[in-house]
Amino acid sequence: MKALFFIEEEKGLVRCGLCPHECVLKPGQTGICRVRKNVDGLLISENYGKVCSLHLDPIEKKPLYHYYPGRNILSVGTVGCNLHCRFCQNWEISQTSVKEYPYLKEYSAAMVVELADAEEGNLGIAYTYNEPTVWYEFMKDIATLAAGDGLKNVMVTNGFISREPLEQLLPFMHAFSVDLKAFTESFYKHLTSSRLKPVLETLKSIRKSGRHLEITNLLIPDENDDEKDFRAMMKWIKEELGEDTVLHISRFFPTYKLIHNATPEKLLLRHYEIAREYLHYVYLGNVSSDQGRDTSCPKCGHTLIKRSGYRTSITGLDEGSSCSKCGEKIPVFLNFEL
Repeated sequence: MKALFFIEEEKGLVRCGLCPHECVLKPGQTGICRVRKNVDGLLISENYGKVCSLHLDPIEKKPLYHYYPGRNILSVGTVGCNLHCRFCQNWEISQTSVKEYPYLKEYSAAMVVELADAEEGNLGIAYTYNEPTVWYEFMKDIATLAAGDGLKNVMVTNGFISREPLEQLLPFMHAFSVDLKAFTESFYKHLTSSRLKPVLETLKSIRKSGRHLEITNLLIPDENDDEKDFRAMMKWIKEELGEDTVLHISRFFPTYKLIHNATPEKLLLRHYEIAREYLHYVYLGNVSSDQGRDTSCPKCGHTLIKRSGYRTSITGLDEGSSCSKCGEKIPVFLNFEL
């Protein structure tokens, strides 16, 4: 499949414009993502229609806690990524190519949408498991068909995407779960082989678009747990995105190339309390504790949504997404219709 967003240059070179890496490729070369290749002076998306995983998940698993809680969504993924995170939990599919991964199956965009339609009560389609930016063309084709069918589209992303591709995607995408991995350029450079600033620009663009946004931060001991940096990140989120922005702080477990000890729950709880000084809706992930699981009204403290694992009960919200005790309007989608 011919890729979008590239420029043909002299001597058969192509410059990819999909993400801020802007890889310049000689004929036969593949980009940092391992799935976009210069073939005879054209940029080709090698993972178009190549699916490694297709599964019905709870929406909370994305994680999205304020977007139709309790609903299921069909999740789809392929291979490749434009980041090389040393702590990647899905490295078997993200840090590989189409040729290197033997378990891919062929799907058309229409086939994916048909499967989503066939699942009773299914909310829509989530583009996830590996970074969906690097299968942009396939994702956009699916999302266009799905939106026309009344299905919701959710992108689970690292946010490292260029402005024009993002702007063209926004009309078809209803919600975003974005990893904000840290708040220093040094972390992004040394642990992800990318940059922080483009991710911040993506977050601001999504917020400006009015699409639903939730952020995830994986807290890694001795890497991104500095309280000063974390407070700076919370302040930025509050000032640039709003204090109603939903934040998930997740516990790190050793994986791939980063063999640290798991994040102590005490450290996680400390950052949870800091985040709550700035933001109304903060949650904890990958923990055994009940703390940071439920949704409470920021005005009166009434419990609005209870969670146990991926079992969700809406207990304190009326049909207008307001607190049933004090009437405070809560930024959460409850009905299928937007």
